Amino acid sequence: MFLSLRAEVESALETALSALGYPTDDLGLEEPPDDVDSVLASSVAFRLAGEAEAPPPQVADEIAAELDADELTHVAAIETQGPYLNFLPSEAYLETTLESATAADYGALEDREESVVVEHTSANPTGPVHVGRARNPIIGDAVANLLDYAGYDVDRHYYVNDAGRQMAVFTWAYETFDESDLESEPERDRPEYDLVRYYRKGNAVLENAPEDEVADAEAEIESIMQGLENGDDEAYERVSEVVDQVLGGMKECLARLPAEFDEFVKETRFMRNGDTDELVARLKELDEAVYEDDAWQLELDAHGIEKNLVFLRADDTSLYPTRDLAHHEWKFEEYDNAVTVLGEDHKLQARQLRTTLELLGNDTDPLQQVLYSYVNLPEGKMSTRRGTGVDLDDLLDEAIDRAREEVEDRLDDRIRDDDLDDDDIERIAHQVGIGAVRYDIVSKQPTKAITFEWEQALDFEAQSAPYVQYVHARCCGILEEAGLDPETALADQELDLEDAADADLLGAPEERELLETIARFPAVVDEAADDLEPHQIATYTREFADRFNAFYRECPVLADDVDAEVREARLALVAASKHTVANALSILGVAAPRSM
Repeated sequence: MFLSLRAEVESALETALSALGYPTDDLGLEEPPDDVDSVLASSVAFRLAGEAEAPPPQVADEIAAELDADELTHVAAIETQGPYLNFLPSEAYLETTLESATAADYGALEDREESVVVEHTSANPTGPVHVGRARNPIIGDAVANLLDYAGYDVDRHYYVNDAGRQMAVFTWAYETFDESDLESEPERDRPEYDLVRYYRKGNAVLENAPEDEVADAEAEIESIMQGLENGDDEAYERVSEVVDQVLGGMKECLARLPAEFDEFVKETRFMRNGDTDELVARLKELDEAVYEDDAWQLELDAHGIEKNLVFLRADDTSLYPTRDLAHHEWKFEEYDNAVTVLGEDHKLQARQLRTTLELLGNDTDPLQQVLYSYVNLPEGKMSTRRGTGVDLDDLLDEAIDRAREEVEDRLDDRIRDDDLDDDDIERIAHQVGIGAVRYDIVSKQPTKAITFEWEQALDFEAQSAPYVQYVHARCCGILEEAGLDPETALADQELDLEDAADADLLGAPEERELLETIARFPAVVDEAADDLEPHQIATYTREFADRFNAFYRECPVLADDVDAEVREARLALVAASKHTVANALSILGVAAPRSM
């Protein structure tokens, strides 16, 4: 409903400003402070004060006099407070919000009839997923969920680097060494943990072996790379045997988050179908193309980029950026929009990619890149090649173990015996533990470096995942106690909560503030999707949890002394709250436990 209110206010303001002879390019709409009893405010008087040659409060009064709240459906009154115009919600606005929010899909926006591909994670298939890279699948999955909820037709892609030198080294090592040559046992019984030992062994040999042995190895590695470049089926099958095994294990790890994909797009696809060769020919024709230092390059300094883009080696083998250019042109053909989630160390490559695509004649407006800083642990930096650091699996295991301890500490014997068995505790531990990791990471602005701290992530009292998840569990508990199943369509129950959704009966400040917060959810989804910032949803959930907890403290729902009609209206508000917080958490990829 907030989107409808905002549109109504925008139209009314534009009409009033035009009538007064003021420009309407910036209406200054914003969320009012907590101590202001309105749902939307405008600071447009600040902008117009110079043109009006009058102080902002006087301009605000002038605009307010031109507006008529009686002509608006969602606005009950328009008040000025100094230079601000405040728009107070009408009963119709609150009533419609309460009715709408009792639907299970509340907050989902209308179909935009636009497709978007979200590429994320795309870690090289050389071993287990490490904690330092964990922000990519968590942010990427949340961005995809957000766009899907905002009405886009979303495909989730993992771009597989199966053609570079790393994979040639991996393939050579896998074919060269036996189990007896390896120094350690796999850390887990999964393919990527087994095979990464070959990769580490191969790199160690290339760094430390005698020159003649290294020369032979390099010749075989070069042969694999040339075979891939020439579309040789045998070379492709050799590399695929390694890549597909490692990727299979990585999929299992990512599924724990969960982060799932519609397609794993291999870069060799664009070599084998001729796209890369065709693109190289076009790159050579550009004015920026030069051959120097034994490689074909693009000089991009005239475009504000000091480092050249190397796109073809002297031996006629392409590089990752070359194949990625072909990959992106394919995206532009297949989708209306393309979003790529990248680590901050790829910022330069992202600029080179966009600039080169434009030089090749592509419209890059559909391409948006989400850059993020890495996640750090107190243990320090991590490296796949060296075999040090913390794997994402380790982090998730630790999260579940710590959550299990926290849940058990919070359960007294009566609750454990009567309401929650061991399976329930294990389910909650998984939901809370993994939810805590995802929420803590996605709730921060992507460009800010973060250090993951257990105490903060699993704090049930602070504004963390458990704090928000507990609101959902509390809503479910209230509905269940009232004889309603929170997981089914509530309108099918004996009590029709849509009919019971009488906002007129919700007059307490805590009830109205909660309802107004619920009303804003679709607008938060809309804005966060436009900005590609799922952390806005996390910020909203924390505010929502505060509002609900205030309502829960001050407005009993099922107490004996509560009037029957008020009880039903409050149950409708609880159902609306349950759907709102569940859907917000689902966008973030965080489970919404039914009990905690």
